[in-house]
Amino acid sequence: MEAVTEQRVYSNRYQVTHLIARGGMALVYRAQDLLLNRAVALKILYPELSVDASFVERFRREAQAAANLSHPNIVPVFDWGQDADTYFIVMELVEGTSLAEMLRRTHQLSPSRAAQITAQVAAALGYAHRAGVVHRDVKPGNVLITPDGQVKVTDFGIAQAVSSEDHLAEAGSVMGTATYFSPEQAEGAAVDGRSDVYSLGVVLYELLVGRPPFVGDTPVAVSSQHVHSPVPPPSEFSTTVPSDLEAIVMVALAKSPAERYQSADELRADLVRFTDGQPVHAAARDGAYFGPDVTRSVSTVAPAERTQAVPVTPSGRPRRQREARSGVAGLVITIIVLILLAAGGFAYLRLSAAPTTFGVPNVVGQDVTTASATLIADNLIVGTTTMVHAPQANGTVISIVPKAGKMVKKGTIITLTVSEGPAPVAVTVPDETGKQLSVALGVLQQLGLTVKVTQVQSAPTAGAPNTVLTQVPVGGTTSHKGATVTLTVLASGATFPLPSVQGQTAVQAASSLGQYGLTVSGTTASACSNSVATGAVLRTVPAAGQMVSAGSSIELVTSSGVCQVVVPNVIGKTVPEASSTLSSQGLVLGQISDALPTDCLTPGTSGEITSQNPGPGISAPFNSTVDVTVCP
Repeated sequence: MEAVTEQRVYSNRYQVTHLIARGGMALVYRAQDLLLNRAVALKILYPELSVDASFVERFRREAQAAANLSHPNIVPVFDWGQDADTYFIVMELVEGTSLAEMLRRTHQLSPSRAAQITAQVAAALGYAHRAGVVHRDVKPGNVLITPDGQVKVTDFGIAQAVSSEDHLAEAGSVMGTATYFSPEQAEGAAVDGRSDVYSLGVVLYELLVGRPPFVGDTPVAVSSQHVHSPVPPPSEFSTTVPSDLEAIVMVALAKSPAERYQSADELRADLVRFTDGQPVHAAARDGAYFGPDVTRSVSTVAPAERTQAVPVTPSGRPRRQREARSGVAGLVITIIVLILLAAGGFAYLRLSAAPTTFGVPNVVGQDVTTASATLIADNLIVGTTTMVHAPQANGTVISIVPKAGKMVKKGTIITLTVSEGPAPVAVTVPDETGKQLSVALGVLQQLGLTVKVTQVQSAPTAGAPNTVLTQVPVGGTTSHKGATVTLTVLASGATFPLPSVQGQTAVQAASSLGQYGLTVSGTTASACSNSVATGAVLRTVPAAGQMVSAGSSIELVTSSGVCQVVVPNVIGKTVPEASSTLSSQGLVLGQISDALPTDCLTPGTSGEITSQNPGPGISAPFNSTVDVTVCP
């Protein structure tokens, strides 16, 4: 994370502070929501892509797709907007690291940790799939790990509703990251949740052995292997992979979607069984996942992690493999048909006895996470979630459509209206600098503002402990109730520059210094001063500006009056010359009288001074006058 030099504010609300990452389509910044006073992640579409309507539409769909998903393992989207020619998405700021960064540091994870992380990702994908959204770009870079170990899936930049028929990638290409493509995705075929299961299988594979199953020199080469090449078992690269976990990986990475886990929830359930020490369903499958069909090792090439458009890989399987499997396939199909017939009969009996419609459960008043879980448990789909200001607590469901009790069928989409708390009330922040901290706290808290106190060990200006030195925002700023005002005060024992008390009386100076926690020593010296009145403070020891701390003892030096100066000799000088000489010594030219004729007998003495009073060398008070006589 790097600080930005220009902290631009988008839509008069979101101020960027740090660059977090650069993606395939956008930059991700840490930003401050100035309205709600919270840190957020701001994803900004590259300027060169903002002129491309298809990219803008894809960007908008990311916001729309993610905004409809409310799950503990999915990064929520708060807002979407446009500022001039710039488009942005506002998301929750997840403090932590990406799974890709974790892999770069540790190379691979322990089997139990890899299973736990993958299970949380599967929970997020399962929820998205039930809402009709396929991620289509599952990879370590899109999985974030919080400091407390919670997993959050992000970046639905190329996610697409299952029912959508339009495609935003160019004809003949598919969007995604080739290293984690499913075979059907690489072929440009329609995808469903099972494609995400395959991609998550690739992620789990990489977590276990430190590399993905397929590598190559180009994205096209990698995507081709996903379509045509058998998956090498993880144990080929690491002997520490448990057999049950390897079985889970191989089922998730089956070439045919029909042979994989049929949902992310199925994959999660098997991972949970593994972490709980229970038998996994994958190990009980009758499958030749480990045999002569496995690929051999290939030269390792660092996988590309950037989401991009990759040319569609032609479909088709090697002829030898098709012929070898044709006989087995017939038998398998026959068994599957019989099983489906039996299951269909059982399902018919169940459905014929079950009601086709039921009342929508009342989730109004619940928090949005609990409400979503309740609706999903009743086989309903959680649709759009609209956030509005309301008296209810933040995150509380305040209404649903259809309303509670209305008879609906399974799979009905329920839209939620959720409170984000009362609308913020505008407040003018008062100026509390120079006031006692206790007083400032009372004033600010009474206005409904949150106060954060920062203590410093030294200050550039004089300040007493527990007195407000500075505040942010400054006085007069318009903010809102609940906003934070940061007050800076001196810590106990902190240092600050000694203020000047020159010109004050001794009593005034003692009072002034006392306000900073300083004391005046009993000994007072004096010195003459030509600028400070007699008895007033001339200077202090230590001198003004030197660093002191509360409790320090300060000595006052008072003025004893003006200083004495030696009168210079101005006889023989002209009046202007004498005035200048006297002024330079702190004296003033006084009365000018005409000299007696007898004092002006010497030729050339006209205009010159013949006498002065006081005379040369005599001590006189500063700023006193000197009288002179001048030859006419």
